[in-house]
Amino acid sequence: MEIKENIPIVLFDNQCYLCMKFAKTVNYFARGKISIVGHYSEFGEKIRKEILDGTALDMFWFISKKRAYGGRAALLPLIKSILSEKTKKASTVRIDKECQQGCKTVKAVFVRSTSLITNSKIIDLSKSK
Repeated sequence: MEIKENIPIVLFDNQCYLCMKFAKTVNYFARGKISIVGHYSEFGEKIRKEILDGTALDMFWFISKKRAYGGRAALLPLIKSILSEKTKKASTVRIDKECQQGCKTVKAVFVRSTSLITNSKIIDLSKSK
């Protein structure tokens, strides 16, 4: 799959129960306008290698044509994309249902929520490869 053909993209931790719930919620509200890709999928690994840096696995990412937004910085662009009038149908990658971490505890919810608030990054794609 070509990355540019699937933009906009939400890249998330597909081995985490809470992250999968988040991705499903985004997919529901976006109504197919955003590609949903797991960090550990083949396409997710390609995105991490070609666009993102070493902090890629620390947060979820929203990737648009011009920028890749990570964590807290991704929330506003993601909401804007969901609310936009564009009806382009994106190809959606399947969401794994296998949770390989202890994500269903109160502590896990707190840790993931804190991670979302504390991690933030923007990568300008027009300057990258």
